[in-house]
Amino acid sequence: MVSRADRGALADWFWTIDRFFLATFILLMGIGFMLSFAASPPVAERIGLPSFHFVERHAIFLAPSILVMIGLSFLAPRQVRRVAIILLIMSIAMMVLALFFGTEIKGSRRWFAIGSLSIQPSEFLKPAFVVVCAWLFAEHARQPEVPGNFFAIILFGIVGALLVAQPDLGQTILVSAVWGGMFFMAGMPWLWIILLGGLGAGGIVGAYYIFPHVAGRIDRFMTGEGDTFQVDTAREAIIRGDWFGQGPGEGIVKRILPDSHTDFIFSVAAEEFGIVFCMAMVAIFAFIVIRGLSHAYREKNDFNRFAVAGLVLQIGIQSMINIGVNLELMPAKGMTLPLISYGGSSMIAICITAGFILALTRHRPEKRAQERSLFRVSNGVPAE
Repeated sequence: MVSRADRGALADWFWTIDRFFLATFILLMGIGFMLSFAASPPVAERIGLPSFHFVERHAIFLAPSILVMIGLSFLAPRQVRRVAIILLIMSIAMMVLALFFGTEIKGSRRWFAIGSLSIQPSEFLKPAFVVVCAWLFAEHARQPEVPGNFFAIILFGIVGALLVAQPDLGQTILVSAVWGGMFFMAGMPWLWIILLGGLGAGGIVGAYYIFPHVAGRIDRFMTGEGDTFQVDTAREAIIRGDWFGQGPGEGIVKRILPDSHTDFIFSVAAEEFGIVFCMAMVAIFAFIVIRGLSHAYREKNDFNRFAVAGLVLQIGIQSMINIGVNLELMPAKGMTLPLISYGGSSMIAICITAGFILALTRHRPEKRAQERSLFRVSNGVPAE
């Protein structure tokens, strides 16, 4: 056990970290690893790989993901900004290169293949984009003459254009929702809310007419006609699981579900462990969002407040989209369930998000003391 009297870096980290957040992130990763045993063997066998191929790869990604999360949690807010800026520049550059040299899968160029690994730059862009936009919004709030909001709008336009060019409508919607939430918290005027809301609605309508695959997904969702095999199978798995599931390894419907280890792992969890287990997973994601927003509400620093709120919204909205697709509440999006679905890029990127959250929510007594001192001085009370 680390003593409170110890003044080393590890002890300081242990006693200042939000241990509820840390435990929750590790719990989700544990659930994801457990579900990989249930969801991935049928997929591996269908494509001629060893049964535990994806389980082993999932395990391989766990260690570096946890190290990334813990390592980033040691950073100070200023260091978080610097890391985010570097990561954002690298991600945007890789997304541009992916449009010309990336691997094309199902008509989209989102990945770089390096040996047996596939890297999706847009996954790493998301947490960096949130942190940089939070910094821009905070600078404008601190110094209105700084055009931080304008630069945030330009950055959003660049990121949105790259995502649409891939094309990746699901990630575009996610990034837009998170950015809009942060802009609203930063004091967006109602005129901007109406204008951007109209542009968002127009963008969805435009995507319907421009991209055939988007039109196909929306049409299948609205009419139930066409190739709905995957979503119908996912629904059947959820129904078969009932309240308490068929038991570990007893799932049958999962064996014919093509993306059971990625986009539809929630349905596999429902079939084998039941609706009650799935409700517990939803409660865990809700806890992350509520606790993060509670931290943001109490935070005095604008940058910390916007960044923490945006990062937990990213996790919450992404999980909501994934679960909504599994429940047939929205069209298929091709989006993973954070920290649970298989995918190296997704897992490491979400752990970067988690690391940023842990770093920005750490309790820093010296910072609080400085804020109290400045408050006293500004009100004519001598500092202690």
